[in-house]
Amino acid sequence: MYLKDGCSLLLRVHKPSIPFVLNTIPAVLNDQSQTARLDECDVLRRLRQEPNINIALNYFVSVANSNVFKHTQLTYQTMIRKLGRECEVDSVQYLLQQMKLEGMECSEDLFVCVINCYKRAGLAEQALKMFYRISEFGCKLTVKIYNHVLDALLGENKFQLINPIYMNMKRDGLEPNVFTYNILLKALCKNNRVDGAKKLLVEMAKMGCEPDAVSYTTVVSWLCKLGQVEEANELALKFEPIVPAYNALINGFCRICKFKEVFWLLGEMADRGIDPNVITYSTIINALSDVGKVEVSLAVLSKMFVRGCSPNVHTFSSLLKGYFIRGRPFEACDLWNQMVREGFELNVIVYNTMIHGLCSNGNIREAVAVSHQMEGNGCPPNVTTFTSLVDGFAKASDLVGASEIWNHMITNGCRPNVVTYTCMVDVFCRNSMFNQAYSLIENMALENCSPNEVTFNTFIKGLCSSGRVEWALRVLDLMPQYGCWPNITTYNELLDGLFRVNRLKEVFELMREMEERGIEPNLVTYNTILSGFCHTGMLDKVLQLLGNMLVRGSKPDAATHNIIIYAHCKQGKVKVAIDILDRTSAGGEWHPDVISYSCLLWGLCNWVGVDEATMYLNKMIDKGIPPNIATWNVMVRGLFRILGHLGPVHILDDIMHNQ
Repeated sequence: MYLKDGCSLLLRVHKPSIPFVLNTIPAVLNDQSQTARLDECDVLRRLRQEPNINIALNYFVSVANSNVFKHTQLTYQTMIRKLGRECEVDSVQYLLQQMKLEGMECSEDLFVCVINCYKRAGLAEQALKMFYRISEFGCKLTVKIYNHVLDALLGENKFQLINPIYMNMKRDGLEPNVFTYNILLKALCKNNRVDGAKKLLVEMAKMGCEPDAVSYTTVVSWLCKLGQVEEANELALKFEPIVPAYNALINGFCRICKFKEVFWLLGEMADRGIDPNVITYSTIINALSDVGKVEVSLAVLSKMFVRGCSPNVHTFSSLLKGYFIRGRPFEACDLWNQMVREGFELNVIVYNTMIHGLCSNGNIREAVAVSHQMEGNGCPPNVTTFTSLVDGFAKASDLVGASEIWNHMITNGCRPNVVTYTCMVDVFCRNSMFNQAYSLIENMALENCSPNEVTFNTFIKGLCSSGRVEWALRVLDLMPQYGCWPNITTYNELLDGLFRVNRLKEVFELMREMEERGIEPNLVTYNTILSGFCHTGMLDKVLQLLGNMLVRGSKPDAATHNIIIYAHCKQGKVKVAIDILDRTSAGGEWHPDVISYSCLLWGLCNWVGVDEATMYLNKMIDKGIPPNIATWNVMVRGLFRILGHLGPVHILDDIMHNQ
């Protein structure tokens, strides 16, 4: 046995939280007391059957202090086990000391029970100290005891202590078994050392300890969590997978939206006679719902019923989310009502899913009603609940509603987090209450809830939308004082704000600053600058920036194409714009929308003629793209221009601004 440096052999015995005193002086028995003696089986039965820990302990003490029974190793073990389940650590330690005083040896099972008591109480290091004192209690070290100590350390992520204990075990001549290795595998994986875990699988086999399904499943699960799904799948082929391994693989493929592989695995399970469980199906339904594939989710639910697997509240919660993502709140509400009718035990997760979904779809009053129902059913709202409601009111620019929810949250003793604060900053900005928004950011720091980049980006966006770019630029400089650094979103908001007020000098300064800080522009950045150049008449810069964008490997989207068409039309190069629209749409690179055609129609009306514009209007309708108010405005103004009632049509900026 080797003691780790710095570990004390002394473990103080604290006063037990349940007071008791055991008399260690044997009493002199008379004839009457001898006839009333209790058997060990009677004491054990009474201790095991008593559900109340205090009554059980009182009985244990009264028996010990009487003349009718002397506690045995088994009765001590039973009482210690009961105390351990209640995490009465000091009482457990007190009884161990009593056993030691009475010269009673501690068995392997009893010592495991003591270690597990410390584990339940979250006192892994105290379990380790007791482990180092094992010889004091007449107990020999075994692989089982080592395993439970390692597991206790693993439970609290005490990775730095695990390897020394494992090395002690090997030096003590004890051979690790499959349980030991499985603990080590999990420790390596939790410490993000999956490569080490894979090597340990090989070492296990070399040591004659064949990895089991748990060994492989542990590594497979962590590979999937790290996104190495293909590698996890290859590893799974080396053993006979069990349901948890399949669930890990299915979850891994769901994360990267490879649903073909997911359904293949589901089919393989059926071929092997392995029944998927509720976790399997719920994982698939959740992933499909996340990408809005509600119909496929419902098909999986039907398959689930056919296979005799009952959905749980998490399954239905995923479906609710899917309906809301697809903008189908009525069907979500029908499903919710069905869950209520069928008596599902609704938890905080499903309530929050419903509330968030209603808020995201603009049904804020219904969301508030669900939150009241939640409280009425004895399920206290948490910070996520309140944040969803505040955000819902913020998006509706409803300061009164957001403030009421905020006050209700504080009254309930629920502390707002950074997301809640950011939502309140948003609602203040939407109501042009910028001083209050900034005061709230300052208050966050005082409340030990530091603002993050999203908080500042929200504030900067509000300022820029109101034309207060000077203030927004000052906030940019303030961010580092709060431990925040501007990101690409910060610069995108500032660039958009500067273009709105035609502050081109600051635009170029900001672009230089981005380059100096090594902040790579994204598609939003390029589209913001391209649109800004177009609106300010810097059309030569548009094509120059577009070339730079393509060289850097940034692929244009619909907004980019519309801006390019807009730029060419503004220069009178309508035929070039037509060529871009026809060529890119024919190649499948991009599908023109109402904005694309409205820009082109404006160019045709202004530079070519209304007849040609009418031809492209018909093309647009034939392709199933309905004209909007801006489209008809372009055509009507074009006709009026022919009649001499209007000069050149100048409404293209409105079209582009409304995209």
